[in-house]
Amino acid sequence: MSEHCVILITAGSKEEAEKISRGLVKDKLAFCVNTVPGIQSTYHWEGELHVDEEFLLIVKTHKDRYDALETWIKVNHSYKVPEIIALPIEQGLSAYLQGIDDWVTNKE
Repeated sequence: MSEHCVILITAGSKEEAEKISRGLVKDKLAFCVNTVPGIQSTYHWEGELHVDEEFLLIVKTHKDRYDALETWIKVNHSYKVPEIIALPIEQGLSAYLQGIDDWVTNKE
């Protein structure tokens, strides 16, 4: 079973994406966060179809940090129900995966 995961999170503005990215890395909840600007999200919410421009955050972390990361996002995200989806990393460059471990599991 994979020890590492990629977490997908969307944000409604560049400022919020930057706040989330910096906060997750600073608080050692993520090793790296990529921000993909200009995505279009089409979704059903509160009885209506919505189409919004968003930013996609691609978060690399250790699965043991998921619960703390989810709690942090729920406190710091502007959405009432933010997208937080975790996918396992089945394989990866061992030095990169070690970087994840070294950062997010070192609580100093």
